[in-house]
Amino acid sequence: MSRKNKLRIIPLGGLGEVGKNMMAYEFGGDIIVVDAGIMFPMNDMLGIDYIIPDFEYLLDKANRVRAIIITHGHEDHIGAIQHVIDQIPAPIYATPLTRGLIEGKLARNNAQHKAQIKTVQAGESSKFGVFTVEYFHVSHSIPDAMGLGITSPAGLVVHMSDFKFDHTPVDGWPTDFAKLAEFSTRGVDLLLSDSTNAERPGWTPSEMVIGPAFDKVFAEAKGRVIVATFASLISRVQQMADAAAKHGRKIALAGPSMVDNVKIARKMGYLEIPDEMIVPIDQALKMQDHKVAIMCTGSQGEPSSIVGRLSAGTNRQFDLKAGDTIVLSSHPIPGNEETISKTINRLLRRGAIVIHDGIAPIHVSGHASQEEQKLLLNLVRPKHFMPIHGELRQLRRHADLAKEVGIPEENVIVVENGQVVELVGKKILLGERIPGDYVFVEGESIGDIDHGVMRERGQLARNGIMLIDISLDKYSGRLLHEPEIITRGFVSPEDAEQLLPEVRKRVMDIIHGGGLDNEKDIVSAVKSYLHQETKRRPMVFVTMSKG
Repeated sequence: MSRKNKLRIIPLGGLGEVGKNMMAYEFGGDIIVVDAGIMFPMNDMLGIDYIIPDFEYLLDKANRVRAIIITHGHEDHIGAIQHVIDQIPAPIYATPLTRGLIEGKLARNNAQHKAQIKTVQAGESSKFGVFTVEYFHVSHSIPDAMGLGITSPAGLVVHMSDFKFDHTPVDGWPTDFAKLAEFSTRGVDLLLSDSTNAERPGWTPSEMVIGPAFDKVFAEAKGRVIVATFASLISRVQQMADAAAKHGRKIALAGPSMVDNVKIARKMGYLEIPDEMIVPIDQALKMQDHKVAIMCTGSQGEPSSIVGRLSAGTNRQFDLKAGDTIVLSSHPIPGNEETISKTINRLLRRGAIVIHDGIAPIHVSGHASQEEQKLLLNLVRPKHFMPIHGELRQLRRHADLAKEVGIPEENVIVVENGQVVELVGKKILLGERIPGDYVFVEGESIGDIDHGVMRERGQLARNGIMLIDISLDKYSGRLLHEPEIITRGFVSPEDAEQLLPEVRKRVMDIIHGGGLDNEKDIVSAVKSYLHQETKRRPMVFVTMSKG
């Protein structure tokens, strides 16, 4: 069937993992892109700053991309935007707060000049070639989040990004149930929906439960209160500010992204915090402890974050005091549990009181749990269903929920990044596979580090390294001096004193015995000896010079 007659749905990120959400919709010569997020590295991704989607598929079609639509302002939906617009100069469409957060991000990355950003509101619609996109409000853990109704000649697709059915959200603006019901009366050919909490039974609690929990923390804290959360969790900042005001504390903000996002949200009216409530961090550090609350980033325990540095005693601007109350107001991103646990233990050793969501309800998820997911399916009654946003186990569980509420098994499709799905003739089919792997970002390097490099880093971290430097006479081939051997991360200095002389002797024996064809002979012999003696396999490198 020709390209003209089908809608192609191309998952570039967010299917098979939590994070780096990005989806493309293609019909004929028109393409729209939904979201462009990042993913935080797993524990074994040593040295990596963050990961972006592989959007190579779009590069030779950049002139056909009519719009990049951003559903809300969280990092896993906007974090890669500067990388995308570097190569795909399409206009960006976002609600006011999301636009403000994107502009702040682009300004911090000196990429603002490249972006055309257009503001849209829930309730409006836009035409992009053959596509008509209707924006509708959804409740999430950040204001101004939206879902999309995408109409093309192939039918109506509802793209339900991150959402929850919170009837009492902090901003007083619940999900637009009426719009979802209206879509249902039209006939929804395909629903795509967030699977983050597909394994969590019941309903996700309302954001309103956090207010009393924060109130209790502030009432009981004798020293400073330090609240750590994501910089884009704007509603959480408001709840913290309300609790601080009630208990006579001033607020200070720490971390550039937190400072910028709060400034943007206040300016746009999404945060109601009086000017006199906020003091500079330098002033806050001179105030009495019981009159101060500090809001910062680092709720995931990242070593380079403020909370991570506080736990290690390496934060430059201020240090932890015994009696400080640290509130970690977020849920661990999958893969970060071990890091957060270690950070909590270090904070406790340094005399802090640590409150996390395992102790008190100081965080609730912004994502729908099973009962909400089933309610959405019953409300929309789609002909076909495709779970998005989650690891494979979450996608599969969400698919099971769809079958439980009556969607035929043959109409439910589970795919991961790179697997194209086609909606054609009111049927859903699998298309071809395209690249959908991780693109690692480290400093200024984007995509230069591959899985091979990551494996080498893991091997270095596990087993260490041995460097052997050999200098030979260029005429006789004899050693000019004994080989120099350096080890890092392999054995202690005491063990090295016993091991290295034998390594040096074996290297010299190979050279003097004339059995040396190349450096690989020495590497092989040394590796064999080291494994025999230590049962370990460090990386061994030989440099050979002739003089």
